[in-house]
Amino acid sequence: MDSTLTSDTTLSLLQTSQGDGSNSAKSLKNAASRFDLEKSTEAAKEFEAVFIAEMMKPMFEGISTDGPFGGGKGEEVFRSLLLQEYGKMISQTGSIGLSDEVRSAMIDMQAQASSSRAASTIEGTNTEQDILASEPALDVESPSVSAQENENL
Repeated sequence: MDSTLTSDTTLSLLQTSQGDGSNSAKSLKNAASRFDLEKSTEAAKEFEAVFIAEMMKPMFEGISTDGPFGGGKGEEVFRSLLLQEYGKMISQTGSIGLSDEVRSAMIDMQAQASSSRAASTIEGTNTEQDILASEPALDVESPSVSAQENENL
């Protein structure tokens, strides 16, 4: 999968760098979220293509490789490539609709992960403050032996 930026995302990032401070953060966030949506859409389509190819593989296992092309290992290799291309073509038509479901599930999981990270950060800060507030101040000399106790030993 290609991780290059699209022209729209690049344009948004350039406009963000030239804009004022208040809108630049919002524009950058929008460009990043658009880029994430594009990546998740591509990943979902790729997953659907691989899934379709794997589902089609048993259909072709019963077909022998001899015949007009001579059979052998070469035909087996090209058959797997053919199945991959069939999977991509069927996925591009959108007739199965698996990529839409996968994409929405990926977006839901990302939203849950980001909200749980934010909640754990907030809870972690509150917990630290609660612990520090509830613990008594430590006496610096209490853990060590005082000079008088040292002489008695």
